Amino acid sequence: MFRRRRRNEEADQSVEELDDLAELDEDEPADELEDDEALRRPLPPAPRPDGPWDESELDDPHEGRIDLGGLLVPATEGMELRVEVANDLIIAATVILEDSAVQVQAFAAPRSEGIWHEIRAEIASGITQQGGVVDELDGGLGWELRAQVPVQLPDGTQGAQLVRFVGCDGPRWFLRGVISGRAAVDPDTGAELERIFRDTVVVRGAEPMAPRDPILLRLPDNAQIDPASGVAPGGDDAGEQGRNQYGGDLNPFQRGPEITEVR
Repeated sequence: MFRRRRRNEEADQSVEELDDLAELDEDEPADELEDDEALRRPLPPAPRPDGPWDESELDDPHEGRIDLGGLLVPATEGMELRVEVANDLIIAATVILEDSAVQVQAFAAPRSEGIWHEIRAEIASGITQQGGVVDELDGGLGWELRAQVPVQLPDGTQGAQLVRFVGCDGPRWFLRGVISGRAAVDPDTGAELERIFRDTVVVRGAEPMAPRDPILLRLPDNAQIDPASGVAPGGDDAGEQGRNQYGGDLNPFQRGPEITEVR
């Protein structure tokens, strides 16, 4: 089931919008028509006064952050950092703090419109088709999805994992975050993972890229790969599982190679 909660601001409509609604079929509920139109309408990227940031928006984007090439991830005391590999390419990173994690992945996007509204619908559709439950609401990072995702438990039985999908449209890029663990259900813990997402910097580059192409990452110079993870960049196992039913992106629940001794 895909349920949607609306922003309070959406109740404030202009006279022109109300005139348009008056011309609609009176037998069809106006709220449903508004929601459908909002999902279809291309929207420009919203302002980002608190981040995530484009590298051009900060005087020193590298300060206090780990350089992964396409992303500059804030360094936090006690964090672990894992990179996620698909088809021999590093395209996402996961920051782990105790029993919570946030996976961040950046994509190219059109210059004049955002794509988060489309991606939300695709993720929600993929989860509900698998028997999960999705709720769309306006959270601490704007519109997000809170989902109960079906997973197989260690004993072979079926369970559900609670997870939050967050996103941000920037200048010619889109940043997706997947928050899991305690932070997906506890607001205080979630606030720290939200801060990491907001403080991430996207390095889009000037080269032409098709919308939704992943912005590639690289390991920092001082990185060490933990062999205990059982996966290394370029491993066949990672490439085969790099795409899943949630919009073709990386599986946010698969363990990737770990960068150790970064912080």
